[in-house]
Amino acid sequence: MKALRKLLAVHLARPTGCVTRVNMSSMDRAKVISYEDMKELVTKGDAHIFDVRSPEEVANGKIANSVNIPVAEVEEAFKMDPETFKMKYGVNKPPLDDENLVFHCQIGKRGARAAEIALALGYAKARNYAGGFKEWLEKEGK
Repeated sequence: MKALRKLLAVHLARPTGCVTRVNMSSMDRAKVISYEDMKELVTKGDAHIFDVRSPEEVANGKIANSVNIPVAEVEEAFKMDPETFKMKYGVNKPPLDDENLVFHCQIGKRGARAAEIALALGYAKARNYAGGFKEWLEKEGK
């Protein structure tokens, strides 16, 4: 947590538009959720699920109710005010204390990066579905 606080202090001191550098120890990284946890969140429909793959990848299939924000846009998107976020992405911007904020990509790497960016921006409970769309497709067959 100390590393995260230090990172946030440095980040907040930067001029707007700077890319957030995320270099946390594995202990501070975003939590990873399993396929079973992801399935439960999707079934309940009460999660904010962000697909950080490219629009071209998403065109070939996606997890139900996920919203596409390519990883390169995550920092800018989560710095937006709630009204702008909703206008651009069609969903409410998650609150900082959202317990069901999940990022995913194809196999987990970009999802982890997006979750780390969210953590650096104050989303303390951001998680990554490390199995990604690849695992989802294998298990769901859709």
